[in-house]
Amino acid sequence: MRDDSFQFLKDLVEAPSPSGFEEPVQKIIKQVMGRFADEVKTDVHGNVIGVRNPEGRPRVMLAGHCDEIGFMVKYIDKNGYLFFSTIGGIDRAIIPGQRVWVHTRQGPILGVMGKKPIHIMEESEKKKLTKLSHQWIDIGVKDGEEARRLVSPGDPITFSANLQRLRGDLVVSRGFDDKMGSWVVCEVLRYLAENPIEAAIFATSTVQEEIGLRGAQTAAYSINPQIGVVVEAGVATDFPEVNKRKYGEVEMGKGVILYRGPNINPGLGELLMETAHQEKVPYQIVGVARSTPTDANVIQLNRSGVATVLVGVPLRYLHTPVEILSLKDLENAVKLISSFILRLKEGMSFIPA
Repeated sequence: MRDDSFQFLKDLVEAPSPSGFEEPVQKIIKQVMGRFADEVKTDVHGNVIGVRNPEGRPRVMLAGHCDEIGFMVKYIDKNGYLFFSTIGGIDRAIIPGQRVWVHTRQGPILGVMGKKPIHIMEESEKKKLTKLSHQWIDIGVKDGEEARRLVSPGDPITFSANLQRLRGDLVVSRGFDDKMGSWVVCEVLRYLAENPIEAAIFATSTVQEEIGLRGAQTAAYSINPQIGVVVEAGVATDFPEVNKRKYGEVEMGKGVILYRGPNINPGLGELLMETAHQEKVPYQIVGVARSTPTDANVIQLNRSGVATVLVGVPLRYLHTPVEILSLKDLENAVKLISSFILRLKEGMSFIPA
């Protein structure tokens, strides 16, 4: 991976972007898109759209959401402890003992997720998950008055974990789901800037996916695409205790995930697989028997319908501070989607026979 591309990925995942508070990440994305797009615009929800060849055909919307899971300050007690709610789906079993950043108007404040220590827990308490309302954030203040000078209800919170390398091409960070999807979308725009294309490209970094696919819904209505290509974190199943008979077999480093099912346009899906074969891009197939919980869901249903495909990048430990992915899989996602777009021609029909 190019050094500047890796730095871009690192900057994205380390910038705070819980759903509804994506502005720091969107600033980074706008700077990168501005180097490779004919136009970059931001809509009222905060979706950033880089446009290339706007008069071309077909109209293609690329989408990767930039929001991450997080928390929000709800209440500050008289002793200065912060009580919170979740933003997006978080397993409450992983919350205690984590370090977090509370993002205030004055800047980020370090805190720790606290709960009663095991030494003074009743036996019955040890056997069950601690309720969210019985957990808190300690920012090291002396009382509630000091806390309220620093923090306000509504301030967003993120895990503090940043990007680090593991072994080989594996990296670990919070927020890969799905800031790496926004990274792929931008890298495709970079690649296409060096190639003539027939299609109109609307490379979109969408917002508020984790709380209901909200940004993609309004962006798709505005763009009015004929084709939608969504890049999303896919569930890797190459770790212990996964029921592969239920979830399939997906390994990191073995290629992107291509999906089959009602959320995927059959003709467009076949073209994507043909492109992968021709370009020698490794891929893994996953069947989804209903709509996917991704931006592909709402893009497909936009207006009178959009021919949609979904490209997944295998991740271990989704929605935790230690998501792991393969940089090789990321690069293959960029290669596949770029090559796929170069094959799109005006007049192609993806209406099922």
